[in-house]
Amino acid sequence: MLHIGSSELPVGDQMVHHQARIDMLQLEQSRLAAEFQASGQWDLEGFNSAYDWIRINCKVPGHVAGNYLAVGAHMAQLGQSVQAVLKDEISFAHLAVMAHTAEAVGKAFDETKLLPLAKEHSPGQFYFKCLHYRHSMDAKKYAQEQNDLETNHHLTLTTVESGHLLINGVLDPVGGAAVRAALEPLARKSGEHDDRRMPQRYADALVEMASAGKPANIQVTATIETLKGLAGAAAGEMEFSLPVSAVAVQRMACDCSVTRILLSQESLVMDVGRAKRIVSAPLKRALKTRDGHCKWPGCERSASRCDGHHLWSWIEGGPTDLDNLVLLCRRHHRMVHEGGWQLIKTEDRQIMTIAPTVTFGLPRGPD
Repeated sequence: MLHIGSSELPVGDQMVHHQARIDMLQLEQSRLAAEFQASGQWDLEGFNSAYDWIRINCKVPGHVAGNYLAVGAHMAQLGQSVQAVLKDEISFAHLAVMAHTAEAVGKAFDETKLLPLAKEHSPGQFYFKCLHYRHSMDAKKYAQEQNDLETNHHLTLTTVESGHLLINGVLDPVGGAAVRAALEPLARKSGEHDDRRMPQRYADALVEMASAGKPANIQVTATIETLKGLAGAAAGEMEFSLPVSAVAVQRMACDCSVTRILLSQESLVMDVGRAKRIVSAPLKRALKTRDGHCKWPGCERSASRCDGHHLWSWIEGGPTDLDNLVLLCRRHHRMVHEGGWQLIKTEDRQIMTIAPTVTFGLPRGPD
């Protein structure tokens, strides 16, 4: 516990005091990093660079090692900013941004134009100010750097044994901003009941964005037994995926085109029937007009992002008419089919939800 005289500092003040001490230590680390870089010790010990040596032996992330080296290399140019750190007017994080900016701009770098901004803004905001400064100093170079980022972006898709799709990649700033702008509105919580964490909401938003509010144009192969969910039925099959469950097939069949394809025992195509639109375009327009948004209580996902769901399953004989349909967003549609929730339309046409664990009445006792 930190004490000044006989009185104890509040916890928040202790944190601020400790962070100032950490900034001083990082400043000293940067001075040592520049000295270490020049010493060549890292080369004698078989490392590819001083950066690698610091990262591994000091047990710090790569960006921390990079900050030490950048600040150490440009300390001579950053005399006023170093003094500002010592006076606790800016943080080491500000100084690191300043050093990387000096590295990018070169000889034209002018510390006096950025130091007032560092004192005024948080490190994150100051970083954006420095990007504007870099653009003002050399717009052509800045544009080339962004073009290099776009040229080097990549995305890999890998299906693992469980059937999950692993997505790994890097997007350039412009492309990344476009994706974020599209995902953020879709990743908002859908109501008080929505306990998904942000990564889960982003994943659901990505799927929703990919479908553009329309049933996905994918081919699912399944038997009538699978559609009916009969015991012993095989799973459904679809391209780019492992076999999918009967309830997933039923959910997708709620609002899609179904084409009959009859196969012989040798898997030869014997007959291809005409596609039957389960929810026709005019009916879908009427459904969207009537419901306006997802009808799950508390959810307001727009109609363009919803599926038409049969309250009485069409595979069990439920009619495809307006009275038997309701709009559900992708998440709530999945909760009904895969999650075991039930929807009931009351006499006043309100939708009630019944959780899978809810039962009515008391369990029957022994006779």
